[in-house]
Amino acid sequence: MRRVYLDHTATTPLDPQVFEAMKPYFGEKYGNASSIHRFGQEARAALDGSREVIARQLGASAGEISFVGSGTEADNMALKGVAWHMLREHQKNHIITSCVEHHAVLESCSALEDEGFAVSYIGVNESGRIDPDRVFSEIRPSTGLVSIMHANNEVGTINAVAELGRTLREQGILFHTDAVQSFGKIPIDVQALSVDLLSLSAHKIYGPKGIGAIFIRKGVALDRLLDGGGQERGRRAGTENVPLAVGFSKAAELMQHHGENEQLRIRGMRDWLLGELRSRFPFLIVNGDPANGLPHLLNISFDCEKICIDGEALLFNLDLAGIAVTSGSACTSGSMTPSHVLLAMGRDPRTAKATIRFSLGRWTQQEDLQYAADSLDEIVNRIGSKP
Repeated sequence: MRRVYLDHTATTPLDPQVFEAMKPYFGEKYGNASSIHRFGQEARAALDGSREVIARQLGASAGEISFVGSGTEADNMALKGVAWHMLREHQKNHIITSCVEHHAVLESCSALEDEGFAVSYIGVNESGRIDPDRVFSEIRPSTGLVSIMHANNEVGTINAVAELGRTLREQGILFHTDAVQSFGKIPIDVQALSVDLLSLSAHKIYGPKGIGAIFIRKGVALDRLLDGGGQERGRRAGTENVPLAVGFSKAAELMQHHGENEQLRIRGMRDWLLGELRSRFPFLIVNGDPANGLPHLLNISFDCEKICIDGEALLFNLDLAGIAVTSGSACTSGSMTPSHVLLAMGRDPRTAKATIRFSLGRWTQQEDLQYAADSLDEIVNRIGSKP
């Protein structure tokens, strides 16, 4: 049976060159980067070099990059670390975010609400985009932090982060953006975006699972989540994971090397797939704004007013055909509850459930998409029915 992987937003396969770069640090170069002897300093040099690679790609300085365990930890660190500090030092307790953020942000905000913080949740338009004016209208004297994602992980919509950042900086409000899904796919410059904190993850760019990074602008203070040693400039206690940091930086270098050509190829294939699906399914709804969204992502739904499709059966049959896709964020793909992003965009629950998120990657080929379109056509004709 043919196997086609179209779920690169959930995770990407490890690039073989990344694996080769990491291998020495699992074996002969095993030193602790906090040790002062030669073994430790060899590890320290690799860790610092990896930090510099990530920093250069963001337009940041190496001292502004801290390695963490995941994009989720980076989001938690940004939200909770800043919130606890701003309440204690500045008596500010109000946070602004959007209702379509990744669950790492939404659940962090919910936890902070349980601790007495106030959180405003901004809605989105029909494309999933956040209107900066709606963010600005929620600002209060007690507002200390805004967290708005760079690009949505379910529908690919890119937000006006630079516009938000400029105005928030003028008002002295810290600004965090989750760039886990956008890093490596579209240019990111923390100076141009005017962000104070930014979250990243390696496994979305053909790097290893288990490591992320957070940009913290020089001068931004936050409380740390983990107590212990003084690693990562006192921001994250615990022995540094040198092999994964090396893998992260190698993956970032490869993304930069492949650059615009890879993204143009992927965008072209995604647009071909969209055209093919539109020609086959007149009841198709396209979620997001593919023309102004992430190049690798296509999110579609079947209009429940025109066809009845059981979303769980749809994904199950695609999997039986060897095609890996999801209906929404990987962290909720095990449950068939409607996507919070699609509901916020105005989709009804039945249509939101009958959704497929295709996400293409480095090794996706045209014949993979042809097979996916043909298989989907057969499945929809078999399990779909009139409403």
